[in-house]
Amino acid sequence: MQYLNSSAIHAVSYNPASVTLAIQFPSSGRWFDYFNVPDSVYQGLLVASSKGRYFNAYIRDQYAA
Repeated sequence: MQYLNSSAIHAVSYNPASVTLAIQFPSSGRWFDYFNVPDSVYQGLLVASSKGRYFNAYIRDQYAA
């Protein structure tokens, strides 16, 4: 698990074997799984200057949850 310095995303976890990205949102504290997410997208999230904007542009509505 990786904690993020973000108001939009509290923490993330990535499983390369199943290419599943798990994201915990601070508003609810719940975890949501996103399937078939390439490692490059996960790495992009980790280095993005705005985690929320990156999530909205490259993950939300792009991968099945």
